Amino acid sequence: MKYQSYLIIEGVDLPLPNSYDLEFRDIEADTGGETEAGTIQRDIVRNKVASISVSFSCSPKLVKTLSSFANKSNLNVKYLDTETLELKETQMYIDKFQAKLIKDTSYKGLWEVPFSLEEY
Repeated sequence: MKYQSYLIIEGVDLPLPNSYDLEFRDIEADTGGETEAGTIQRDIVRNKVASISVSFSCSPKLVKTLSSFANKSNLNVKYLDTETLELKETQMYIDKFQAKLIKDTSYKGLWEVPFSLEEY
């Protein structure tokens, strides 16, 4: 039985991550703010823009794959939407990519790779 897919980047179904944190935010125009009456006015340009923070424990082969994704400016991503529990497809880019060596092994190490995916 296959596990639930959380992330599919450029057609590569990634393994189960150590952590998966999905956040939605609104993009506001500069014209919003506080009015003279003291109320808050929000001019929302885009609603529910996805930001995903993930971390993987992985082999050198997966580190190489993830590193190649980090070098691209535009990625086709399918991610697990926690509101519907279904995969949603969008365009994203990788930010805050790190590769940390956890343990040196005869197979070139065990790596921890945290990064965030930001929706365009």
